Amino acid sequence: MVRMRPFWFLLAGCAALVACGDPAEQGRRAEQTRKAEYEIPDESIFDLFRNSSRPRAGVPVSGEIWQASLDTLSFLPLESVDPFSGIIITGWGRIAGDPTPFKATVYVTSPALDARSLKVAAFRQVGGRAVPVTEEDNRRLEDAILTRARQIRIAGSQ
Repeated sequence: MVRMRPFWFLLAGCAALVACGDPAEQGRRAEQTRKAEYEIPDESIFDLFRNSSRPRAGVPVSGEIWQASLDTLSFLPLESVDPFSGIIITGWGRIAGDPTPFKATVYVTSPALDARSLKVAAFRQVGGRAVPVTEEDNRRLEDAILTRARQIRIAGSQ
């Protein structure tokens, strides 16, 4: 019987804690949950094409870097382009004079025309597998995109 005493104290303590809950608050929470389940959102897929005064969700990206990325990688087929998240994914293509297929993914992470706003991940196809290119090759591709972005900004300011 001595060993059962802690169990009964624990059980009584749990019952006391459960009794502390406010039934009215629990009812309000349950009602809010039921309403949220049946609530219809006030937006649709067609809102993407409307000129809305509400700001769109997503990462604000640099227009110059975005356009420069598309210009610089125009020799590759595009697989996915998402301006809301700032990601451009190309398909496999060949660089002039190089027989191995090449693919790139570009991440534009901020609206600033800055090297920190751009990340490139490029791959070559070797033996049917995607193999990352060297950091130097990625950096050269980033530099080419940033150079083109600066040209676009200068042309736009004139």
